[in-house]
Amino acid sequence: MAAAAGAGASTASIHQDQSTDRKCTLRTRNEFLGSPRTFFLGGTKCPTSLCSWLFGNSSPRRQLSIQAVASEPKPKTTDGNGISNRYLQRSNLSNDAESIAKNIIHHAEYSPFFSPLQFELQAAYIATAQSVRDTLIRNWNETYRLFQDKNPKQAYYLSMEFLQGRALLNAVGNLELKDAYAEALNNLGYTLETVIEKEPDAALGNGGLGRLASCFLDSLATLNLPAWGYGLRYRYGLFHQKITKEGQEEVAESWLESGNPWEIPRLDISYPIKFFGEVVEGSDGRKQWVNGENIRAIAYDLPIPGYKTKNTINLRLWSTSVPAESFNLSAFNAGHHDEANQAHANAAKICNVLYPGDDSKEGKILRLKQQYTLCSASLQDIIFHFKERSKNKVNWSEFPNKVAIQMNDTHPTLSVPELMRILVDLEGLSWEEAWNITQKTVAYTNHTVLPEALERWPLEIMKKLLPRHVEIIEKIDEQFLLSIVELHKPTGFTNFEDTLKKMRILENVELPPWVTSLLVSSSESEEVSSSEQEIDEDATSIDDSPKVTAKVTKKPVSTAPGMVRMANLCVIAGHTVNGVAAIHSEIVKNEVFNDFYKIWPNKFQNKTNGVTPRRWLYFCNPELSKVITKWLGSEDWVLRTDDLTKLRQFAENDELQKEWREAKRIRKLKLAAYIKEKTGYTINPDALFDIQVKRIHEYKRQFLNILGIVYRYKKMKEMTPEERRAKYTPRVCIFGGKAFATYVQAKRIVRLITDVGAVINNDPEIGDLLKVIFVPDYNVSVAEILIPASELSEHISTAGMEASGTSNMKFAMNGCVLIGTLDGANVEIRECVGEENFFLFGAYAHEIAGLRQERREGKFKPDPRFEEAKAFIRSGAFGKYDYTELLGSLEGNEGFGRGDYFLVGKDFPAYIECQDLVDKAYKDVKAWTKMSILNTAGSGMFSSDRTILQYANEIWSISPLPVP
Repeated sequence: MAAAAGAGASTASIHQDQSTDRKCTLRTRNEFLGSPRTFFLGGTKCPTSLCSWLFGNSSPRRQLSIQAVASEPKPKTTDGNGISNRYLQRSNLSNDAESIAKNIIHHAEYSPFFSPLQFELQAAYIATAQSVRDTLIRNWNETYRLFQDKNPKQAYYLSMEFLQGRALLNAVGNLELKDAYAEALNNLGYTLETVIEKEPDAALGNGGLGRLASCFLDSLATLNLPAWGYGLRYRYGLFHQKITKEGQEEVAESWLESGNPWEIPRLDISYPIKFFGEVVEGSDGRKQWVNGENIRAIAYDLPIPGYKTKNTINLRLWSTSVPAESFNLSAFNAGHHDEANQAHANAAKICNVLYPGDDSKEGKILRLKQQYTLCSASLQDIIFHFKERSKNKVNWSEFPNKVAIQMNDTHPTLSVPELMRILVDLEGLSWEEAWNITQKTVAYTNHTVLPEALERWPLEIMKKLLPRHVEIIEKIDEQFLLSIVELHKPTGFTNFEDTLKKMRILENVELPPWVTSLLVSSSESEEVSSSEQEIDEDATSIDDSPKVTAKVTKKPVSTAPGMVRMANLCVIAGHTVNGVAAIHSEIVKNEVFNDFYKIWPNKFQNKTNGVTPRRWLYFCNPELSKVITKWLGSEDWVLRTDDLTKLRQFAENDELQKEWREAKRIRKLKLAAYIKEKTGYTINPDALFDIQVKRIHEYKRQFLNILGIVYRYKKMKEMTPEERRAKYTPRVCIFGGKAFATYVQAKRIVRLITDVGAVINNDPEIGDLLKVIFVPDYNVSVAEILIPASELSEHISTAGMEASGTSNMKFAMNGCVLIGTLDGANVEIRECVGEENFFLFGAYAHEIAGLRQERREGKFKPDPRFEEAKAFIRSGAFGKYDYTELLGSLEGNEGFGRGDYFLVGKDFPAYIECQDLVDKAYKDVKAWTKMSILNTAGSGMFSSDRTILQYANEIWSISPLPVP
């Protein structure tokens, strides 16, 4: 690029700043190297002294020289023991504002993404990000070398989602360079805030699952724990959400269109991935998976810095491709262009979209390809590092002592058969050795109790796509059956068949004959006499003992397709299964996996989720953070969030309350400006900001929220202006979240919210007393604006259905009062912040099954207010859209999409009555402020640092290893 920008020019040209009508010439590094150049600061006022202070009178070559830092240590060409020590000196990067500004200019010149003569805002962001990345790479290298040298046990976190958000503010904050970068950019004509806003959110996740994974990586680095994350590099993410008059519209994400300055392509690190084909047995007796479709997974790394530490760990993302020779040049030249590019297209689409629709057979295959790519590439990489650190003395029995693999939900389940395949087929271990290693290595985090979220894949499709893995899964399934049968022999097998069928990995697949012969139940099968049994001396079971075959009268074979239960495989294979909130873990033990819990009670644990206090309070809410720091006397609370409890002693202090309200108001004004920009609506910053932001789903009950608003609006319209003002507190009801593209009911809910908002927001009689806002394309960056401004947050899922939630933790941490059911982490939040500082309503988890049964029996009597709200929507008050199907889900007593499965009608009266209490409480400014302070004071337990320490000590057995 340097050569392309007029290297032969002998004089520097003058460029005019069109926006400020000022002229400025900046000399860059090339001037000192013999090539006069001009650099244009676009759209900003350039400091007149910039040229002199930027380059000074000392040697420009020495000042602007930046040592090349390898993004990953390269081996020496001499003895293979790594880079010679004399080349491992720390790069010459200084952290003062002047040096940072020079480094930014260096990257604008020599790491260009844009025109070489313009330094406009987007170019300023890219150059700033690359400047920060220099420091991250330096620290990453030191961390990597330390892990290589010390060879500790390391945790590997596998997740289909990592919802990172913007990286720039988090990076400079964790590196304690925010002020220095702010000064450097100010001297270059920009503010840090405007530069940060040019960064798109990385489209690598969707909701709480991915954000939790990212919070965990932040805590792992901050706590100096040896760990890596593994995910996929999605080109288009889930989707970019537009809100139109028709509701939600989905378009592809464009986050990679301008490049990603944070990622480090590892084009030399790739692994083979195979699909389809067949399994053959070699002459040595080993199984071989041959033929089929072959692609390669290529590594892209994102450095993850810890807070106030040099430790910088890695998030390795996989992209997919095929070698150049896979391009059919002959077909292309013959005019068959699509055919020529078919292999490349098949490989590329694997990482195009997060969660592609799986209603079709092709969609299911693509989803499985994604999951297997993540698992296979990551396992191959983990094993490569294990061998590398073993220094050619590989002892496979040591593998569980050096490697801990955490499966974040069921998406990485294929790690189990893939690890077995590698160990048995490629490394030559016996089945027993490989299974022992696998069970000691992998652990499983369950994130849901929803049946549709406990993944089940068609056996037929999996056999076609991953034939060797199905063989392994079938063997694990049979081995599990044998172990359970042996375990229960002393007590007999009466009525045990259904339990076995429910626990096994394979669903709708006949039990092996040897199992059937042992399960003699007077009520379910005919008794098998000894004369009808025969011993097949040639057939062997998993443990090589003779199989018992039986001639029995079989039940009718189910016509349902065979399925693979991924969650059951996780539970059987993992050494630990954990839930993510106290109530959720109890449901996991007592309901979801109760049969497994009875057999392996010590396998089940709870690890209540947490969020990083750096991103979710310290960085995103600087005004409130300053108040907290002032009253606590230090910033120690950022690392030791338990210190927040000390705020309780000041909760009624008038001065603190005044400062607290001022900090909250600043954030409310910022949110009001953002809403005006994104939606065109003007909102009153003095109104109560009532926010519900999360994935749109029927169980999360955004439907309950908007029905409550509809009822509120109807009652307002029936009152005089004086009556309205006396009864209702001014309120802005804010929604945000994405409905999955094929989830029709969720998209109808979005449509209803936007239709209701369009009517209420333009009703002059209501004015500022009530506004309804749907914020489009909710993501991490939007959350960082919404959450600090929140005053009431809605966490109103049907009790027993939300595993944990993490946004509730973020809201409480920012001094927001919660309204919610006793579900997920709400239970523990309420205990920590105080029952009087939480608005509770609704049925309890243990009542839900009975309430649904009452509904099926026709005993439910709807509250007149509930019927009134539904009738108001049907009246056409909110437009011509037909809401029959949506409202119909709340009616009837049973059936798919009916019977109010999520108990909106049951909880509606308690919900609107609880909202009346909120109105009254908000009018008492001092009491509300105290509630707000006490929510922050009680939120310390919900730091992801605490969660990760529990994982490290109780599941992974890893220890801190700080970089000196």
